[in-house]
Amino acid sequence: MQMNTGSVFKNNSKKLGNRSERGDFLINRPAHLYLNDGAIFDGLTPSWQDDTYYGEVVFNTGMTGYVESLTDPSYANQILVFTYPLIGNYGVQIEDAESDRIQVSGIIVSELALSGSHVKSSLMLIDWLKSQNIPVLTGVDTRALTKHLRSHGTMRGSIGEKPAALSTPLPDRLETPGLPKIYNPKAKKKIILVDCGAKDNILQSLLKLSVQVKRVPSDYDYTKEPYDAVVLSNGPGDPTDYKQTIEIVRQALALNKPVFGICLGCQIMALAAGATTYKLKFGHRGHNQPCMEVDSQNCYITSQNHGYAINERSLPKGWSVWFRNLNDQSVEGIRHKSKPFFSVQFHPEACPGPTDTAWLFERLAEVI
Repeated sequence: MQMNTGSVFKNNSKKLGNRSERGDFLINRPAHLYLNDGAIFDGLTPSWQDDTYYGEVVFNTGMTGYVESLTDPSYANQILVFTYPLIGNYGVQIEDAESDRIQVSGIIVSELALSGSHVKSSLMLIDWLKSQNIPVLTGVDTRALTKHLRSHGTMRGSIGEKPAALSTPLPDRLETPGLPKIYNPKAKKKIILVDCGAKDNILQSLLKLSVQVKRVPSDYDYTKEPYDAVVLSNGPGDPTDYKQTIEIVRQALALNKPVFGICLGCQIMALAAGATTYKLKFGHRGHNQPCMEVDSQNCYITSQNHGYAINERSLPKGWSVWFRNLNDQSVEGIRHKSKPFFSVQFHPEACPGPTDTAWLFERLAEVI
């Protein structure tokens, strides 16, 4: 279906309106997603949702893992569209969260399950969203919306009953805790985890290596203290906005100690090395992205959540492409040809998604 700017896209399926499901009752009212290209998508919102909510509208192609996705700090300031048609059917398992709260600015779904079944579920998705005032737009033709975003690119949007100004800039980065925190203090080897919005399972994956981990905020200068390796975490926003982080990594690279970057950390490493980045049209978000290790030509299915990529032609001498995305051939990892610097755009810690590339943490252990 061709979609034109300024059009209104209605879901032709039966509107759910006020709903009762296994004893649960939800009062809905009409609302819309307004995109900054003029497109409007119809939907329904719960009665407690009485404000206008803003964010960059992006889509995720995963079939499961909504708890992990909603708490991934890389989604900060974004309205997340789930392409899988039914969300919430297994409730919420808080222990699976990747941070201490929901990070998205809102969610858009085709159908929201009011009740869910899972042995570890502690509450329903709709109750979890309400407890943190996270807006949800249901009954949306998410297939049409996803096709629109693929054609026109990710863009600003708002959820509400009336159009709203979309010119106000969104925060460009996430504020991380100001005080460093040490884990496994008695371990001999020490890794600095630079927290730009780190998922919890990155920390857990590092702790499995039986090392000391010092988790520091993104603007913390660790270069003058003893350590064995640096891990640059994932996080939201444009990597070029992390100027202080980039400068510190530039100094760290000069020390020739191992540096491992993940997602945003991959882009920050590239910028510190002298390369450039660019924004992808609609990003890579989901846990079914195929990537190939260039030298071995081994292929892996990976979990991803990023909207920017490294400009391959800008890589300086001594650096090479390590992984490549098999869908669009974009750079999915870089490494130095002789020094212990390597990074990947995807998430080897998964959560959600396959653990095909968890061996990268073992690679880090080998070089320290």
